[in-house]
Amino acid sequence: MLEQSIRTLHNNLKNLNSKIAIGCPAGRDCQRLKAKLKMEKQKNAVGRRKEAVTRVFISKGNGNITVNDKNYKEYFSLEYLQNQVEAPLKTIESLDKFDVVINASGGGVKGQAEAAKLGIARVLIELNAEYRPALKAAGYLKRDPRGVERKKFGHKKARRSYQFSKR
Repeated sequence: MLEQSIRTLHNNLKNLNSKIAIGCPAGRDCQRLKAKLKMEKQKNAVGRRKEAVTRVFISKGNGNITVNDKNYKEYFSLEYLQNQVEAPLKTIESLDKFDVVINASGGGVKGQAEAAKLGIARVLIELNAEYRPALKAAGYLKRDPRGVERKKFGHKKARRSYQFSKR
């Protein structure tokens, strides 16, 4: 029992020393740290749609789009959702000039994709104000105000009533 605990401590110490040698603090994922160092010269913005909120970080790069540590084509499996995310970058013809990192939370995948579209458009304007007319003409700068209507008492849903019974 004692030998086993000494072995595990020794292995943990080895792992810790290897992470320190790489330059990673103990207990942290090295890829995230490298991504943070790379994103020093970045801009960020927030996009919202329904209950979904996305934080968008953009920097110079070669066109990688990452959503919650996954490739956006994996995260948004439907093609029309992928097109929603790409749309602002395609409008200004710079799909391969920027790396985009998106943290999405809340809502469903469609809401998150549309929130990402708004966030990307906002951060592109922050980078270069000359992109604004093209993005505005395409309608990417408008936050969609629609949300879910609340349920009313005496009704089954927001507007759906219970079935009427005459007797």
